[in-house]
Amino acid sequence: LSSTYDYSCTISTDSPLTNVTLFIPVPADQAGNSPVVSQYSAQAIEGLPADWKVTLFDTGKATLAKITTPTIIPPKETTPSHPFTITLSIKMDTENVIDTRTPVEQGVMFRPVQSLKNVQCPAINSAISGNPVCSQYLIPVYADYQAPMNAAVRITSTLQGKNSWKIFEPQFNEYQADISVLRFGENHGWTVMKGTLESANGTYNVPAFSS
Repeated sequence: LSSTYDYSCTISTDSPLTNVTLFIPVPADQAGNSPVVSQYSAQAIEGLPADWKVTLFDTGKATLAKITTPTIIPPKETTPSHPFTITLSIKMDTENVIDTRTPVEQGVMFRPVQSLKNVQCPAINSAISGNPVCSQYLIPVYADYQAPMNAAVRITSTLQGKNSWKIFEPQFNEYQADISVLRFGENHGWTVMKGTLESANGTYNVPAFSS
């Protein structure tokens, strides 16, 4: 059995940004324990620009990545339809079986989850087994930067937790959480990211998941 978290945070802009400070939620359990703490502490983050300073903050209700940089300057060929994109990513194995059924209550999730409601899942690939559960929610995010009035800035984070094993044939179960916000012009303060969650996706008919 192998259990893996796959996490990414993407910031895209079609215009220059200056004096940038962001507080972006990172995945953690309800006690504030985050599987990506050691990578953030060691700055072992794939895609991290050299002039970005990244530190973690535990507010008691959420674990946030504070990102600061003097400027984000897109290349000249950047356009609204082809924005400049920076993606930070961490992939890590964990010794513990990941709770892919109830990540909000029992597992690792972007927090604090607000206005959580179940929704109908999109049409799924017929090759995927199980009965996935889909939800929508809101997450606060802090963004402070100067930008032209017509600037479009999108912040997106994605988390996938997956258990994989092989008994006669490869099997898995997983969940995926996504949060995103699109802002225009300058931003100076808190705003709200919209989130989606698909959990309980895959197979649970093995002893490790029968409880």
